Amino acid sequence: MPYANGPLHLGHLLESIQTDIWVRFQNQSGNECLFFCADDTHGTPVMLKAKELDISPESLVKNVQKDHINTYDLYNINFTNFHTTHSDENKKYSEEIYKSSKEDNLISKKVVNQYFDTEEGIFLSDRFIKGECPKCSSEDQYGDGCEKCGATYNSKDLINPVSVLSNSTPELRDSEHIFFDLPKKRKMLEGFLKKADIQTSVKNKLNEWMDDLRPWDISRDAPYFGFEIPNEKNKYFYVWLDAPIGYIASLANWASNNSKDINEYWSDKSDYEIVHFIGKDIAYFHCLFWPAILDSSNFKKPDSVYVHGFLTINGEKMSKSKGTGITTEDFAKHCDPELLRYYLASKLNDKVEDVDLNIEDLSQRINSDLVGKYLNIASRSSTFIEKNKGLLSSEVDKTLLKNIKNAADEIRHFYDSRQYSKAVRLIMDMADHTNKYINDKKPWKLSNNEAAEVATTATNAFRLITIYLSPILPKLTFEAFKLLGLDNQDYSNINDDLVSIKINKYEPLLQRMEALTIEQFKNEEINMSNDENSNDVNTININQFMETDLRVAKIVNAEDIEDADKLIKLTLSVGDIGTKTVFAGIKSAYKKEDLLNKMVILVNNLAARKMKFGVSEGMVLASSDDKGGIFLISPDKGAKEGQKVK
Repeated sequence: MPYANGPLHLGHLLESIQTDIWVRFQNQSGNECLFFCADDTHGTPVMLKAKELDISPESLVKNVQKDHINTYDLYNINFTNFHTTHSDENKKYSEEIYKSSKEDNLISKKVVNQYFDTEEGIFLSDRFIKGECPKCSSEDQYGDGCEKCGATYNSKDLINPVSVLSNSTPELRDSEHIFFDLPKKRKMLEGFLKKADIQTSVKNKLNEWMDDLRPWDISRDAPYFGFEIPNEKNKYFYVWLDAPIGYIASLANWASNNSKDINEYWSDKSDYEIVHFIGKDIAYFHCLFWPAILDSSNFKKPDSVYVHGFLTINGEKMSKSKGTGITTEDFAKHCDPELLRYYLASKLNDKVEDVDLNIEDLSQRINSDLVGKYLNIASRSSTFIEKNKGLLSSEVDKTLLKNIKNAADEIRHFYDSRQYSKAVRLIMDMADHTNKYINDKKPWKLSNNEAAEVATTATNAFRLITIYLSPILPKLTFEAFKLLGLDNQDYSNINDDLVSIKINKYEPLLQRMEALTIEQFKNEEINMSNDENSNDVNTININQFMETDLRVAKIVNAEDIEDADKLIKLTLSVGDIGTKTVFAGIKSAYKKEDLLNKMVILVNNLAARKMKFGVSEGMVLASSDDKGGIFLISPDKGAKEGQKVK
C-alpha cells in the first residue's frame, strides 16, 4: 500500500504493474482474481506533512487518495477496489483483531524509555530517528531497521541517535506502552513459513529473524494520527498494526458495496487464496507480524507472499538531486505509460532483485519489440489482405500456428510464476518466427490468393501473440483485437482460427518512439522549479533561506578523535561571535594538520547536538561526489571571520 503523504513515483509502479499483470493473467486464464489495495494513511509522517501544508490529516489523505487513484488509472492498474486505511472498516477490524489478541492473552503493558524531541514536543516514531545501525554500523539508518543489512532493532539500540525533525539529540522519557507477545507465536510462525509460498531467500532471512523475536510495541503516544486504542487514554495503534488490516478493510468495503459476504473471501474457512505482493524492505512485517495478529482472529493467513526488489533509474537509486527521482506525472509527459508496463515486464522475474529502468534503452526496446516485431506482423499482412478485399483466406498454414499455440502452457507458467521476462522473450521469439515466415514465403511474389493465405496465417499468429501480450499491454491489445473485429480474447480462444472473414483496415497502433534521455527529466525538474505556480514543497522562499545563519569561519584547531573513524574535532573562530566547536565527518578526505587556518562556511544557528565526544555547535558546509570525495566549501579571498553569507 502506498503511503499517503505525497504523490506516487515510478518505484511504486514497479509493484503495482507487476501485480496488475499477474491479476490480469489469472482472470484471462479463467481464475477469479480480485485485486485490493489502499492508501496507508496513519502515522507521524502524515500528521507532520498535513501540519506543513496547514491542512488537517483527514484532508491530506483524502486529496492524496484522489491523486493516487488518478495515477493508477493512467498506468492501467485495474484494482477491484482501492480504499484507505483511515476508514470505518479498518477501525472496526483493527479493534476486533486487537480484542481477539487480548482474549488470547497476547497483550501486555510495560513502561518503556522512548525518545522524545524536546524542541518539537513529541515522542519520536522510529522513522523520525536516525543513527548508526547497532548491527553493521552503517550510518544514517532509521530507528526500526537497517536498509543496509536488513536488521530490525529497537530505536534505543541506535548509535548516536538524532531527531530527523529538529536535528537535535533526543532524550529518553518513560511512557507506558502496549505490546503484542510475538514470541508466543513462534511455533505457529514456523509452521506458517513452511507452508506459505515465499521465495527461499526471503524464508532464509525470516528464519534468521525468528531467533530474535521480541514482544512487539503496538502503541504510540499522542499526538499521533491514527486510531485510538479502545479503553486507553492518549494511546493509538501503531501504524504497522492497522496498515495491513487495510487489505481486509478494502475487501470489506467492496463486499458491502456489492452485496457480498466478506467471510466468503477472507475467513479461515475460505477457499480463496490470499496473495501479497510487497517490497523487500517490509518482509518482516508481512511475514511475521501480519500472520501473528491474524492467528488470533477468524481471518485466514496469507497463502503466498511475493517479494520484489526496488526500481533503479539508469543504474542508480531514485534521487531528485541526480535527476533520477522521476514522478509518474513527469514520465507520462514523455512516454505512453503503457510502454513502461512492457519495459518493466521485460525485466521482471520471480527473484528479489532490483530492476533497472534505463531511459536510453527504453525507446530502443519498444521500437525493436513492439513496433519492429509485434505490430510489424499486422502492418505487413494488411497489404495483401486489402488486395483480397479485406477478406482473410479460408486456409492457414497449420505448422506455424501449431508451434505458437503449443507455447501457451509455457507462457502461462511464466506468467503464473512471475517470470515475465521469460514470457516476453518467448513471445518475441514467436513474433520473430512469424516475420521470418513472411520473409520466407515472399507473398509479394505470389498470386493474390496465395499471398492472402500467407497474410491470413500471419494475422492468426498476430492474434495469438496479442492474447499472450494482453496482461502486459491491455490498452494496445484491446485496439489490436478491434482491428481484427474481435472483443478481448483469452486462452479459451487459443485453438480458434480466423478464416474467411473481413477485418478492419489496418491503422498504425503505435508510432516509433523518439529516443529519451535522463536529461529530459532533469529539465522537467528545472522547469517545475521555475514555475511560479509550482506545488513543489521542497522549494523555499527568500525569507525561509534567510532564517539560516551562514557565517565565514576560520579553523584555528583540528584534533583527531579516539574511537571515531570519520570525525575530526574543529575549533572555529567566528569573529565577534567567538569560537565554536564542530565535529565534522571529513577524516577520510583531510588531515588535521592541513586544516589549520582554512576558511570555511559555518551553519551558525543549527541546534547544538550532544555526542559522546562532546557538543557539536554547528555544521561546516561541504560537497561530495559518488566516489566518496568530500570538499569543504571556502569563501573567496578577502572574506573575514564572522561575516554573514547571504
